[in-house]
This record gives sequence, structure tokens and C-alpha cells, in this order.
Amino acid sequence: MYKDLQAIRGKFYIHRLIDEGEHEHQDFKFKISDARKIAHSISAFANNDGGRLLVGVKDNGVVAGIRSEEDLHVIEAAATVFCRPSVEVEMQAFLCEEGAVVLRASIPKASRRPVECKEADGSWRAYYRVADENIVAHPLMVKAWRLMEESADSGGVAYSAPEGALLAALGRRGPSSVEELMVDTHLSRQTAEDIIVRMASMGMITFEYHSPCFLLTLNNQ
Repeated sequence: MYKDLQAIRGKFYIHRLIDEGEHEHQDFKFKISDARKIAHSISAFANNDGGRLLVGVKDNGVVAGIRSEEDLHVIEAAATVFCRPSVEVEMQAFLCEEGAVVLRASIPKASRRPVECKEADGSWRAYYRVADENIVAHPLMVKAWRLMEESADSGGVAYSAPEGALLAALGRRGPSSVEELMVDTHLSRQTAEDIIVRMASMGMITFEYHSPCFLLTLNNQ
């Protein structure tokens, strides 16, 4: 039936995955019809710690099965045409009840972030997986990821007074927005953002999603 991918028996395995529900590392897809939308999921998983799509599974966990082999090709297009850099997605088909086939598309954690996807207007945007949602990554997260790649072999940075003030403010306040930190430290937006990007690239500051926005917090590790 699927000449490009041989389905193997996996009913009980798939149902164990379905029992987990949708979460930070798993998403259900009833059908695949829009490569751009699938690219959002691929970008989000790759920019976090990886994950998988279960294609042919409804939102309520009911196995419907994939409808055609075209689903494979749409995922491949999403990963290679609509994502930059392209993402190597591993796909395996599993035979479930009544001959239904569920496709597991495994997305690895990106070795280089950000992984961006092409939007309908031609722009490129990075996503991040939070719980069961694909969230647009904070612009400073994206800058920190890029700086992390550029300065991978650097020896770090010396602390300045503004950097110390911002870190101290985060320590007092807990999760905070950029604007709150600017007010607390009396730093300009440009200075505050530059410090945040540098510290985030070094792993000292992390971004936590508190709906409806990302907040900054100290990485106690």
C-alpha cells in the first residue's frame, strides 16, 4: 500500500504513545494538508528538545489512519523546503486496528538553532514547543541562539555594572519581562536587550513561557 515506507505492526506501541496525550514532545495530526503548518511543528520541536508527530490520529486520540502516501511527501517538503536549515525527519509507519496506518514522524533536537519556517508572506519565523502548543519564539531567544553559535569557542564575557544590576534584579523579582527589568534597572531597551541576549547565549538566563508571553528567569543550574 505504501511503496515508499513499509508499515510494521505496532498497534499496542501506538496506543501507548496516544495514552500520553499531546505534550511538549508529541503532537497528533489527523491529516497532513499544509506543508507550511507542519513546518511550524517541525521548527517548534527542533528548537526545543525534539519530538514526534503521530499522523492519522485525531485530537481526541482516535486512530483514523493516514489517507495516502502523499502525507509523507508533504512532511518531507515541510522539513526541507519550508524549514531553514532543513531538518532530517525520520518516518516510520505502524499498522494498527482494522488496517489503519499511523505515521510516526520523529523530529530531532536541532544541532544549530534557530530552525525557522517560511510563512505565507515570505518571512521566516522560529517557533518553540511549549506544552502542546507551537509558540512563536521571542526575538531575543532567536538572537541568543544565533550568538550561541557564533561564540561557541569564546571564553565568555566580563561582568559590567549593568549586567550585574540586571542579574540582581532577576534574582529579586523572579520571572520578569524585558520592560519590567528596564524599569527596575533604569537601563535603556538596547542595553537591556544586549545583556539579555549575551546572558541567554551563555545559559545564565532562560526564557519561560507564561501565557500569553515569554518571561526571563535566572537559570539556577
